[in-house]
Amino acid sequence: MGWTNELLEVYEKVSDPNRTRAAGEPVMLPVSHSTANAQIELTVDENGNFKDAYAVSKENSVTVIPVTEDSGARSSGITPMPFADKLVYIAGDYGKFAEGKRADNSGYFSAYMEQLRNWCESDYSCPEVCAVYKYLEKGELMNDLVNKGVLEVGAETGRLTDKKINGIAGQDAFVRFKVSGANGVCETWKSKAIQDSFIKFNSRVMGGTGLCYATGEESALTYKHPSKIRNSGDKAKLISSNDESGYTYRGRFSNKEEAFAVSYDYSQKVHNALKWLVENERVTKTDEKGKTVTYNPLSFDSLTLVVWNSALGFVPSITESAGDMFGDNWDMFGNEEEGYSAKKVFAELLHEKLMGGKVEFDDESKVMIMGLDAATTGRLSIAVYTELAESQFAEALEKWHNETLWLRFDGKLKKSLYNSCSLPQIANCLYGTEQSGRLECDKKVLKDTILRLLPCVTEKRSLPRDIVRILYNRASSPQSFEKDYVHRIILENACALIRKAQLDSGNTHYYKGEINMAYDPNCNDRSYLFGCLLAIADKAESDTYDESEKRVTNARRLWSAFAARPCQTWKIIEERLEPYLEKDQRKMTRYTKAINDIMGRMSPEEFSDNSKLSPMYLIGFHHYNALLWGAKAENKEEE
Repeated sequence: MGWTNELLEVYEKVSDPNRTRAAGEPVMLPVSHSTANAQIELTVDENGNFKDAYAVSKENSVTVIPVTEDSGARSSGITPMPFADKLVYIAGDYGKFAEGKRADNSGYFSAYMEQLRNWCESDYSCPEVCAVYKYLEKGELMNDLVNKGVLEVGAETGRLTDKKINGIAGQDAFVRFKVSGANGVCETWKSKAIQDSFIKFNSRVMGGTGLCYATGEESALTYKHPSKIRNSGDKAKLISSNDESGYTYRGRFSNKEEAFAVSYDYSQKVHNALKWLVENERVTKTDEKGKTVTYNPLSFDSLTLVVWNSALGFVPSITESAGDMFGDNWDMFGNEEEGYSAKKVFAELLHEKLMGGKVEFDDESKVMIMGLDAATTGRLSIAVYTELAESQFAEALEKWHNETLWLRFDGKLKKSLYNSCSLPQIANCLYGTEQSGRLECDKKVLKDTILRLLPCVTEKRSLPRDIVRILYNRASSPQSFEKDYVHRIILENACALIRKAQLDSGNTHYYKGEINMAYDPNCNDRSYLFGCLLAIADKAESDTYDESEKRVTNARRLWSAFAARPCQTWKIIEERLEPYLEKDQRKMTRYTKAINDIMGRMSPEEFSDNSKLSPMYLIGFHHYNALLWGAKAENKEEE
């Protein structure tokens, strides 16, 4: 099926009254409804008398509101919402307090009140709507808000000041209503009775019918489709046909009706399902400062990835590392002595995680991956859309995480752990710059890189060749980074993706054989062995420093030259290393033996070859460096 039909299925399943709603799950918007951020909450009684008003907190501002076909797509002109709306529409005394072009809001107010009156006088009216109408008819809203201190006016001018409510100017505030009565207080934006009342009223006043291209049925059509897909302030639309003079139809169709026709009901359900899926991806966490924040982990600049299961079941993240998915259980993958054992345990637990508690996958279940990108503030495009069988999806993710698994040092836990690559971290390693001790790249570059790498994760595609080349160059220039751990992160990700590229090639690209997770004494690749020598020189020199010394070793200083001209540069490094080793005979014996062992595995011709090293030298460096640091930890324990 296409993406619209898949979204329609989501709407029908979530809206099923017999379905049990999960804890924390967002509400599926009904047809003819949208959301808005309210700044003011106003309470009236059932007779239309003012009771109270106050500013709404930003965290509690998202409000479900009824919309007409026109108001749901409004951008300019006079197009009132049916119920909750901005002050310029609902306040009869707006002109007494506001200034600017819309100070005379008589056109806005009369259009709003006429529409609300029609609803109240219809067969589908409800008491709460009529109570609000009675109150607004008095034209005292602005005065009541000023008296309650919600809005502020100047002592001399009597006009609204620059005071803002949640960043919005007072005269532009959006108002929602509560109605108190014998049965308690009704929060109108949550009332299903009011929602059903408006849906029936709105369906009666909809325009003529036509053939819906999506359903093949005669129904009320619309060419005004909803926005606010990614959040309640989003103005970008996924379907639009208002370009009558540009290239939208030229040479293909004479008018928009020939191009497409979608029923209002179908459009509403599809868009509301998509909004629900985006909202359902949001997570709430406590940041480092103890503040609670809500965000979408699949949102990158203007790109929002939407991933869902046709059965609305568990779907693992497609951009996170395995460590992010395992959370607190990640530190079980840290036994450096038994790298292959850890790799096996990792693979088994990863499989269980991706299964989401299932024993086997449903043959009928699918996973949909959609990428929504806004090229402009008003237009939303589908940058990527893929449908995969659930088993294929899990298999692709399992392959990605197993093949990008690598030993990485965790600064918080102060230990090395096995983890796979996350897409944002790869992008930052490729193109990021150091900012306050962290690698961060331009947001647009981050978005484009994630889109480019996504098929490698979800469709088992091979890594683009330039990815490894860029990481090779960056990892070969440690002097370009102020913090050592920043270079270490780049090196770790470079090694992980070198291993991935080798696997993609059938273990033939860099040398014949699979790249191991730990030091391989049987690997005699020239570049690998030179990388081991670089690790020995770096560790040998740093071991002679006092703990308080923050110096750069000769190996790191000459790293870039070493990668380009290894034989020539090694002679310089070795010569400069001698004075340091002479300080400690024990260290000299140990590291000299290690150097001789490595050099003994190279033929004279291989050693004297001064050509540029392949990415395998980074693998060799990381492997032997981990081996040396592991040996140091053992020596400390023995002491």
